[in-house]
Amino acid sequence: MNFPVFDLHCDTACALLGEDLRQAGSLRKNEYHIDLERASALPGYAQCFACFTTPRTNRPGGTTDTQLLEREMVSVLREVEKNKNLISLAYTAKEIEENRKNGKMSAILTLEGAAGFGFDPALLEDLYKVGFRITSLGWNEKNVLCGSHKTGGGLTDKGREYVFEAQRLGMLIDVSHISDEAFWDIMDITQAPVIATHSNSRAVCNVSRNLTDDMFKAICQTGGVAGLNLYAEFLGENATLDTVCDHVEHWLALGGEKHIALGGDLDGCDDLPAGFAGVQDYPKLAEALLKRGICEQIVQDIFWNNAMGVFEKCCM
Repeated sequence: MNFPVFDLHCDTACALLGEDLRQAGSLRKNEYHIDLERASALPGYAQCFACFTTPRTNRPGGTTDTQLLEREMVSVLREVEKNKNLISLAYTAKEIEENRKNGKMSAILTLEGAAGFGFDPALLEDLYKVGFRITSLGWNEKNVLCGSHKTGGGLTDKGREYVFEAQRLGMLIDVSHISDEAFWDIMDITQAPVIATHSNSRAVCNVSRNLTDDMFKAICQTGGVAGLNLYAEFLGENATLDTVCDHVEHWLALGGEKHIALGGDLDGCDDLPAGFAGVQDYPKLAEALLKRGICEQIVQDIFWNNAMGVFEKCCM
């Protein structure tokens, strides 16, 4: 069955730049996991395009963190403008729904890491005005805001300031990649729904990038969602679409039917589960969930309604 797809995380913005981080590829048709021609077969499509930066000095051409963020953002905006008959930039939940009703896809800008603007909370308002609606606090590194799942370390005073400012603006906080300590520090101060854009269940696949049961339940209590990550390493050994279903069923058993979404990590990972090659295969995942006995309404919620619900609360 073909459901509309609301995906909370992809790395296509960086993929479009190519290996030299300069040449913008085509969003309409390409050999990556996501392009508009394949996505057009879906009965609705909203994609969060992450602009990724992490402190690094060995990029091609000496590209700085700020330059990389700018190039990713411009590549998405340029491709949306070139394909405006198919897709529009969306700032609000209302615009996402209007685009779907009018047969158009939606692009939403998000931040994966804050290195591209010096981790400065004061710059979040300018980024919000551009269209960014989700922000994480970092990637796999420890930084001035918090520790990562690889390093450990909680939220700093600057990190708390960052969370408060993002939520004041209506920008969703994304806890994928951060440390367990920083996760719970955020939960202690959050004033809005918190999301994990691309993380799975640690009980099903025991890696630090996934969420413990207590973490998932805490996200549910904020009114947030967790987006299913399709990177095979975070799903389990010899991952298939059935493995993805295992994560869904585990979260459903925790009462999470209104708090599971999609966050495929497409174009940000090399290995996908067997049977899934790109955005065109989301209907295969839907069929796998239905075959497990998960009802059509819950699948519809996972594919569209749950993510829309969070945007309706926070991104009006």
